[in-house]
This record gives sequence, C-alpha cells and structure tokens, in this order.
Amino acid sequence: MKSLKNILFISASVLVLSSCTDNLLDREPLNIISDSQVYTDKTLADAKLTQAYTQMCVMINECPRLNNPKNGYWETISDDWNGPFIINEIADEGVSNWIKGQSSTVKGSGISNSGGILEWWEDAYEVNRILNEFMEKMENSSFADAYKKERIAEARFLRAFNYFYMVKRYGGVPLVLKAQMPTDPESELYVSRNTEKEVYDFILSEMDKIVTDLPARANTELGRPSRGAAMALKARAALYAGSIAQFGKVQLGGLLGIESSLAKDYYQKCYDACKQIMNWGEYSLYDSDADKTQNFKNVFLKKNNSEDIMVIQHDATQRTTSGGNGWVWDFFQCPHPQAWGAGNQNAPYLEMAEAFEHIDGTPGTLDKTTLENRLWSMNELWANKDPRFYATIWTQDTKWQNRKVDFHNGLILPDGTIKGDGAYQGVAAAGDQYIDNYSYGTGFGVMKYLDETHDNTGERATSSTDYILFRYGEVLLNYAEAAFELGKTADALDAINKIRSRAGIAALSSVNRDQIRHERKVELAFEGHRYWDLRRWRIAKDVIPVNRSGLRYILDYNTRKYQVKVLENYDGVTPPVFENRNYYFPITASRISNNKNLVENPEY
Repeated sequence: MKSLKNILFISASVLVLSSCTDNLLDREPLNIISDSQVYTDKTLADAKLTQAYTQMCVMINECPRLNNPKNGYWETISDDWNGPFIINEIADEGVSNWIKGQSSTVKGSGISNSGGILEWWEDAYEVNRILNEFMEKMENSSFADAYKKERIAEARFLRAFNYFYMVKRYGGVPLVLKAQMPTDPESELYVSRNTEKEVYDFILSEMDKIVTDLPARANTELGRPSRGAAMALKARAALYAGSIAQFGKVQLGGLLGIESSLAKDYYQKCYDACKQIMNWGEYSLYDSDADKTQNFKNVFLKKNNSEDIMVIQHDATQRTTSGGNGWVWDFFQCPHPQAWGAGNQNAPYLEMAEAFEHIDGTPGTLDKTTLENRLWSMNELWANKDPRFYATIWTQDTKWQNRKVDFHNGLILPDGTIKGDGAYQGVAAAGDQYIDNYSYGTGFGVMKYLDETHDNTGERATSSTDYILFRYGEVLLNYAEAAFELGKTADALDAINKIRSRAGIAALSSVNRDQIRHERKVELAFEGHRYWDLRRWRIAKDVIPVNRSGLRYILDYNTRKYQVKVLENYDGVTPPVFENRNYYFPITASRISNNKNLVENPEY
C-alpha cells in the first residue's frame, strides 16, 4: 500500500488540492483530471480520498481553520498549522502564553451568538460532500471488489468521524448521506437537524457495518483507519453518548440530549468495543524503556509503536499549501532556543502540574503555607513525582538539548535584595527562557510530543512526530469509565492500574468516578480530550470559570536555589467564562438564514 504521506503529496500536486484554507474552491478547479481517469487509477482514487483527509484539519488537536476567525485575538494566524494549541488553552490544563490576560475570551472558546474559534460546520459539510461523492463514484467504478470495499469503508469511517466532531459541538446536526446537487429538490438541500441520539447512533452503526471491511493493524498504515480504529471511534462516541444521557438533559425535542434511561446501553457499547480491541491483541501499552519518564515520552515519539491505533503521519518536510508534511508542535512548544526566542505556546497551570501524584500515590499538591518560606532546588520541589509529569511538562532546570531550561525571573543578591534586570557577578537576573515577560508564563511548558533532537531555530512547520488520533491508553481509560458506570468496578480498577503500572506509580486498591476522571486528566493531558470531557460530564461550568495559578522562580545567588512565588489569579482581571449554553455551540443566525429548517440552540 502506498504511503499516505506520498498520497498527500500527490493530492496536492496532481489534483491541485490545498490544505485547510479559506475559499478553497476558489483557488484551483478540482476537475482538472476527469472522473473517468480518477476512478480507473488507484493512485488517483487514493489521492481523491486524501482530499478529505487534507481538508479535515480539525483532526489535528481540534484545530479548525483560522484564517477568518471570529475571535479577534487570532487575526494574525494565517495558516491552519499554527493552531493545534487552542484546545489545550480553553479548559483547566493551561493558558496561552501569547495572549495572557485574555482568558475570558479564549476559555469561553470564543462562543458567542455568532460562533467561535472552534467552529466546524461549513468545512465539515464540505468534507462530507467529498466523501459522499467519492463513495457513490467508487461504488460504480470498475475497481476490484476488495479494493472498493476497503476504500468505501475508509470513507465511511471518515464521514462518521467528521460527524463526531460536529455532534460534540452542536448536538443534533443534519445527517446528509448523499452527494447533494444544486438541482436536487429543496427538501433534500435544506435539511433539518437530526436528533443528537440519531447522530451518535449513526456513528456507532457505521462502525459496526464497516469493521469487517477494514484491515487488521498489521495490514494497514497507521494513517488509515483499521478495524481497531473503527472500534476505538465507536468506543469514544458511545462513551460520549452515555455521558450525555447520564449527565445532560433532553432539549428541543431531542435535538439536544439523550434520554437518561439509555445511558447504560451506550456505556455497554463502549465497554464491548474496548473489549473487542483488547481481545484482538493487536495493541498494547507501550512499555519498552526501563526509564519510565523516557518511556512515556516515547509513546509520542516512537513511530508505529504498539500503542498507536491511528495517527496523522508527519515527516520533517516544511509544510506549505502546495506540499510538505511537517507540523509546528516543536517550534511553538519548545523551550529556548527557538527562532523567535522561545516557544512555550501552552503554559500549563500550577494546578495541572500538581495533578500528577507522587510515585507512592500520594497527592502531588504543594504545601502553599511553607512553599514561599524557604529556598528550593528543583529536585527538592518536584521530587518523586509521577514520571508522566516529567514527560508531559517542562519547568525550571528541565534538561533540554544538552542544557537546562532557565527562566528564573529575579536574582536574590547577597544582601537580600532582588535584582530584576541586568546581572550580578556574571549571573543574569533573568534566565534566557524569560523574554520580556513573554515566554515565562506560568513557570511551565508542555513537554509531550517534543522531540529533543529537533532544530527549532529554522522553519516552523517541520516537526516529524506523528499526531495520535487513537491510542490504546485511551481505550483502557474509556473501558474503565464505561465499566465503572456499568457497576463493573473490578474491570475498571484493573484497567486503571494497567495505566498506572506503565506510568510507574502505585496501584490503587479501589476506584471511584473521581479517580477515573483524574487518571484520564493526567494520562491524556494536552492531547485534546480534557475540554470535551468536562463538557460531556457537565462539569465544565464549575471547573473552567476558575482563575488559576503559576509559579515564579527567583534565583538565589549564594545557594543557586530558588525562591518560589505563587502567581495567583494568573488568568487576569476577568476570570475564564463558561456558561450553561456553552455545553453546545450555536447553530448561528447566518446558517439559519441560509436554511430555515435549522433550529437554534437554547440561549443563543
């Protein structure tokens, strides 16, 4: 099977396709090559299908296209590969280090009556149209049945995945399952919304129908869906549906919400899908390295490892609108040195750092009553933490590219005064990571996915790490949550302890809902799950609107230890925002004006 990365190049150069940019259809005609050519040549047919992958940029950490954002703070971001960080800044994991003080906007997800920065509607239906057309023409092609069956199954997977991105935003949306034509009757063009239940049921049903048509792991590239990916999507979608049924409420006649009596049915579907993945034996937790910190880093750095179920494949070529397949994670997240001075786009909160327990299972919270009353080495301050902490977050003195991260802000002189700038006896008052209060942030940065061998002083879109869409660790966490809600606590405990054992921390003797959610928070940190988890559990309104903290490190000249100050109310004067209505995005007046059969979501 040809590499999906090569197919991506073909789709860009032969079919003159583009990445997710505005006015895609205005750039170049997509019919340079006729259908009769496309659907008689496997390479061209694969490239045509890859058009859907290329436009489905929401798969990169929930990043929709940002060229004409409704949130003014992102006006300068002009390419879609700059944006896979937003989802990490709108929950309780961290904050943008580049627009400090604007958390009320970003953490509200820019949700207003006219939508926000995470919108996925017009682009979603364009992807949907591409897939519907591809399936219809592939079905009527002269390709061998085996090839047709697998490619149609792949397209159905992507269509269902696309609807999953929509339903978790908007609730019920119109299910359009044929390629619409301008000549179609208005009743077929201006479609009403399906219920939220119908959309989730469609996703689950599609996965059941295509799973036998998709290859096993050994017979597919990880950039394409396999039977494992189908069951992983089914498990995730069923878990979301179960949560919506259990914790949400039915509104608008079912356009929003699912009856609570159905919660266990969906949890059972999630449980069964996870169990199927386990029974196949094709995947396992990556646990090949003795050093537990490096082992967890390698979950995200080692390509094609045992945990990967489906990924977006990258190489180190500079990404442009006409080719290349890198991405920007390293450039924007790395410590100094970096071409712009420093990265540190996502600044984890102190509370996120504290969420990682100690290896003996005791809480990882710092004692604020004594924290500021003594000097600390970083080994003392962060000793015996869950190894995932060091693999997920970097901070002062973290080893990086044969040096240590240094963003201390202030120097305690021998007379006890604090020098804020310049230097004393050759020791700088501020570390080289500290750049005009711009790349200091909360005192933390994101380590997950960072490749220490990557040169961040040049082109920005050249990261080669693959982006994980589904991994076995999530499957175990989904299984644990579904099992617990079904009363299968022994199964839940076993799955959670598998995760903790791989991490290198103490096992639990019993498990409850809060512990399962906590384990999910730390294991999946900065992977794009937390915001949606808070929403589906219906606790976002309580968790997100909290002004959280950071740390300031002040270097002591004499001891070379640090005075540690808590930066309270880091989010600024206005705390983060999340309202009841934000559990769903608005359909928006503009969309309703285009289709009178659409109904707006409550309170917009």
